[in-house]
Amino acid sequence: MANMYYEENPNSSHDIQELKVTLLGKNFRFKTDAGVFSKKMIDFGSQVLLNTLDFEAGDSLLDLGCGYGPLGIALTKVQGVKATMIDINNRALDLAKENAQANKVDVEIYQSNIFEKVTGNFDHIISNPPIRAGKEVVHTILEESFDHLNEGGDLTIVIQKKQGAPSAKAKMEKVFGNVDTLKKDKGYYILRSVKE
Repeated sequence: MANMYYEENPNSSHDIQELKVTLLGKNFRFKTDAGVFSKKMIDFGSQVLLNTLDFEAGDSLLDLGCGYGPLGIALTKVQGVKATMIDINNRALDLAKENAQANKVDVEIYQSNIFEKVTGNFDHIISNPPIRAGKEVVHTILEESFDHLNEGGDLTIVIQKKQGAPSAKAKMEKVFGNVDTLKKDKGYYILRSVKE
């Protein structure tokens, strides 16, 4: 049975592909493989998320569940953030490291199961959370983000309405005391909470 993309070491047969994509108005190349999330294209939700984000150069960013790296790499290259990229999936992380080099960006990339190995705080945390890993995982991301943000920092996620946007929104409101819907596009919601 094929493993899921949110496992530590997927054992699916390799199927290396290269995507050529335009993100935030710049051209990128990303290597992808079987056993990683959205290997054939940058998924729509991630694109909606990316196009909603507007960070200041030098801001610290945690890309949680970075996969093969499109979000953190694009935001580093185009907006000049200082990105840390984490995922549980080692195959995805190897690709992310290659992709960072190929796109000439300097980012920190390491393996962590949610916040298990994360130290320090960030100005921004972004995530396209692994819905298929279950509600508990998604809600852990939302809860624990609070303690990894600087004062005034924010958590921004993308989630489909039918995959739990209302419950994620309620959870973010409970944890942060605020939540905004920055955008809705084809059933995808971009939700943001600020650590006040």
